[in-house]
Amino acid sequence: MTLIIDNLAFDEKGLIPAIVQDDRTGKVLMLAYMNKEALQKTIDTKETWFFSRSRQELWNKGATSGNRQTVKRLLFDCDQDALLVQVVPQGPACHTGEETCFYETALEEETSNREVVQEVVAEIKDRRNNPVEGSYTTYLFREGLDKILKKVGEETTEVVIGAKNRDKAEVTSELADLTYHSLVLMEELGVTVEDVKNVLRKRRPKKEVLRDE
Repeated sequence: MTLIIDNLAFDEKGLIPAIVQDDRTGKVLMLAYMNKEALQKTIDTKETWFFSRSRQELWNKGATSGNRQTVKRLLFDCDQDALLVQVVPQGPACHTGEETCFYETALEEETSNREVVQEVVAEIKDRRNNPVEGSYTTYLFREGLDKILKKVGEETTEVVIGAKNRDKAEVTSELADLTYHSLVLMEELGVTVEDVKNVLRKRRPKKEVLRDE
């Protein structure tokens, strides 16, 4: 690993920019800088370490706030002069309390659907922890597992009917309903989206390296 670090293009101050990204959602959380020592500590501890240009010292993200970042993978670009650090954050990345440092908008043409599943999951979790009278999600949790399972079964049947009719709009709508109710069921049972992703990843066929004999 030392050899890889030595091959990176640090600037004249011995620093390299590090873009920190949420491994689960793809959201860019922050931009900071690392020197060789910070990068080595990041690799060794599996937590993000940076070099403060203002204080001229190393700092461990979350050491004071508790908002640590567990490193899942670390990549460098084609010019080897920038890092991408993919993490699982334990709290907000920004010192303001925002999830990401990039919360100010300069140009936004349309709403992105990239994080909609995580947003729905967060809303479902909030309704379970903070019941709201008149909320359908609160109603499902109040009624319990049998009611949730009944709705999952009903929505599954609706998907099948729509598919048999080859009605794309109907199938799309019913799949959205099934997804929502499945997420409610997952919250009820303590199953996370990451749990499902991990199973899917394990089921993917391994790539074979072809060699000429």
